[in-house]
Amino acid sequence: MHKISIIVPVYNVEKYLERCVNSILSQTYENIEIVLVNDGSPDNSPTMCDQYAKVDERVKVIHKENGGLVSAWQAGVRASDGKYLCFVDSDDWVEPDMISEMYAFLSAGNADSMEIPSDKKEIICCNFVIDRFTGDDMSSGQYKVTKHYHELKPGIYEGKQLETDVKDQLLGHENRLVSMSRCMKLFSRRLIEDNMKYCNPDITFGEDVNIVLPALLDCERLVIMEEALFYHYFYNYDSMVHKYDKKLYQGICTLRSVIKEIFEDKKRQNGEMQGDKEYIYLLMFALKNEIRGGRKNYSVKVREICNGNQDIVMTYPVIVGNKINRILYFLLKNPKLIYINVVRFLFRLGDGLHK
Repeated sequence: MHKISIIVPVYNVEKYLERCVNSILSQTYENIEIVLVNDGSPDNSPTMCDQYAKVDERVKVIHKENGGLVSAWQAGVRASDGKYLCFVDSDDWVEPDMISEMYAFLSAGNADSMEIPSDKKEIICCNFVIDRFTGDDMSSGQYKVTKHYHELKPGIYEGKQLETDVKDQLLGHENRLVSMSRCMKLFSRRLIEDNMKYCNPDITFGEDVNIVLPALLDCERLVIMEEALFYHYFYNYDSMVHKYDKKLYQGICTLRSVIKEIFEDKKRQNGEMQGDKEYIYLLMFALKNEIRGGRKNYSVKVREICNGNQDIVMTYPVIVGNKINRILYFLLKNPKLIYINVVRFLFRLGDGLHK
């Protein structure tokens, strides 16, 4: 049984950390290493991490200055020893058989001896549920659980099928073929180590694309598990949904540049088209951020984004099914002030209905 390192970035999560770490310690797969990376957390999380390390030898703790999520999981990778890597966010949790079930799908998953190595670069993907919490108090709030699956049909993808059905279709769709989250996946270590050079700590939106995209483009074997709802993604609606990020658009532009670099380095013939279509969908997030942000000059920023990207929007038509995205796509192509104000009104009306 090969060692698997599970890397958990930790920052300001004392309320959720116990649930997360206990779910990992409860894994039925025995040969695991848990790397808790304290990213300069100001709460009691660092002490909790150290306590776990004292009582369980499988836990390794890294303390570092705050540098953001990307720098935290990179530090965890460097400190880990496992042949395979898995990532879990510290406010999420996992089912006890997640690692054992994913390991069984690896090329070496059924090997009886460590002397039977597998150097194949592969990724095993399970599925996830989103636990949406509503309310200010976890004890009195309500959960809404929804199941989520990769768009790609369950199965094992190798050779030509992997190249044409997966790598040529990774980006540029409203719903990505394979989730770009680094979580809910089991990676061959080489895929992560060889591609950390693309990770840009300045990107705070879609940062996982920087590592998952090149890993998927390099992988030789991809497995999409059927059902396998092992990962619980915790989504606190009240704390997350309406935060305005003044750096979001610039971060999206930086992400676009990294995506372009990755496709060029990996020599994907349709990489430019994939990247540009993906950028159009990301622009919809940027518009939503500005319209919902509450700034007085929101319309100026919205028109700046739309007018500055008319060429690419008109060059690469995309298919949009989501109702909100259809409105935002229309706005991208028609950034008139009257339309912007109408969309603002509709968003505020919809947000009010959720309160």
